[in-house]
Amino acid sequence: MPKTEVIHERFPYRYVRKGTIELNGKPDYRIQKMNEWSRQYNDMYLLDNSIQLDYAIEDFEYTKWLDPDPEVAAYAYSHGDHVISPYA
Repeated sequence: MPKTEVIHERFPYRYVRKGTIELNGKPDYRIQKMNEWSRQYNDMYLLDNSIQLDYAIEDFEYTKWLDPDPEVAAYAYSHGDHVISPYA
Protein backbone atom coordinates (compact mmCIF):
# COMPACT_ATOMS: atom_id res chain seq x y z
CA MET A 1 0.00 0.00 0.00
CA PRO A 2 1.56 3.33 -1.06
CA LYS A 3 2.07 6.05 1.52
CA THR A 4 -0.39 8.95 1.38
CA GLU A 5 1.34 12.29 0.76
CA VAL A 6 -0.84 15.25 1.77
CA ILE A 7 -0.37 18.10 -0.71
CA HIS A 8 -2.95 20.55 0.63
CA GLU A 9 -5.70 20.50 3.23
CA ARG A 10 -8.85 22.59 3.43
CA PHE A 11 -11.38 21.09 5.80
CA PRO A 12 -13.31 18.88 5.18
CA TYR A 13 -11.20 18.06 2.11
CA ARG A 14 -7.58 17.20 1.56
CA TYR A 15 -5.67 16.75 -1.67
CA VAL A 16 -3.26 13.83 -1.72
CA ARG A 17 -0.94 11.73 -3.82
CA LYS A 18 -1.05 7.97 -3.27
CA GLY A 19 1.98 6.76 -5.17
CA THR A 20 1.70 6.15 -8.91
CA ILE A 21 -0.86 4.51 -11.14
CA GLU A 22 0.44 1.10 -12.13
CA LEU A 23 -1.02 1.14 -15.67
CA ASN A 24 0.63 4.38 -16.83
CA GLY A 25 3.23 5.33 -14.21
CA LYS A 26 1.60 8.74 -13.59
CA PRO A 27 1.04 10.18 -10.09
CA ASP A 28 -2.19 9.04 -8.40
CA TYR A 29 -3.88 12.26 -7.22
CA ARG A 30 -7.06 12.16 -5.14
CA ILE A 31 -9.38 14.37 -3.15
CA GLN A 32 -10.33 12.91 0.20
CA LYS A 33 -13.13 14.03 2.49
CA MET A 34 -13.38 13.76 6.27
CA ASN A 35 -16.04 11.29 7.41
CA GLU A 36 -18.01 12.91 10.24
CA TRP A 37 -18.60 9.63 12.07
CA SER A 38 -15.23 7.90 11.81
CA ARG A 39 -13.19 11.14 11.81
CA GLN A 40 -11.04 9.64 9.04
CA TYR A 41 -10.43 10.75 5.47
CA ASN A 42 -11.89 8.64 2.66
CA ASP A 43 -11.33 8.93 -1.09
CA MET A 44 -13.99 11.18 -2.57
CA TYR A 45 -12.70 11.76 -6.10
CA LEU A 46 -9.86 10.33 -8.20
CA LEU A 47 -8.30 13.14 -10.22
CA ASP A 48 -7.21 12.76 -13.85
CA ASN A 49 -3.92 14.67 -13.65
CA SER A 50 -1.91 17.39 -11.90
CA ILE A 51 -3.69 20.15 -13.83
CA GLN A 52 -7.04 19.06 -12.37
CA LEU A 53 -5.39 18.86 -8.94
CA ASP A 54 -4.08 22.43 -9.26
CA TYR A 55 -7.48 23.68 -10.38
CA ALA A 56 -9.29 21.94 -7.50
CA ILE A 57 -6.87 23.44 -4.97
CA GLU A 58 -7.16 26.91 -6.53
CA ASP A 59 -10.97 26.89 -6.91
CA PHE A 60 -12.60 25.53 -3.76
CA GLU A 61 -16.04 25.70 -5.42
CA TYR A 62 -14.78 23.23 -8.04
CA THR A 63 -13.82 20.82 -5.25
CA LYS A 64 -17.34 21.14 -3.83
CA TRP A 65 -18.79 20.60 -7.33
CA LEU A 66 -16.92 17.28 -7.51
CA ASP A 67 -18.38 16.21 -4.14
CA PRO A 68 -21.15 13.63 -4.70
CA ASP A 69 -22.97 14.70 -1.50
CA PRO A 70 -26.22 16.40 -2.64
CA GLU A 71 -26.12 18.65 0.44
CA VAL A 72 -22.93 20.37 -0.74
CA ALA A 73 -23.76 23.47 -2.79
CA ALA A 74 -21.15 24.58 -5.30
CA TYR A 75 -21.05 27.85 -7.21
CA ALA A 76 -24.07 29.00 -5.20
CA TYR A 77 -24.86 32.59 -4.37
CA SER A 78 -27.35 34.08 -1.95
CA HIS A 79 -30.28 36.27 -2.88
CA GLY A 80 -31.88 37.59 0.28
CA ASP A 81 -32.74 34.61 2.45
CA HIS A 82 -32.38 32.06 -0.35
CA VAL A 83 -29.30 30.27 -1.65
CA ILE A 84 -29.45 29.87 -5.40
CA SER A 85 -27.39 27.30 -7.27
CA PRO A 86 -26.99 27.56 -11.05
CA TYR A 87 -27.18 23.72 -11.18
CA ALA A 88 -30.49 23.32 -9.35
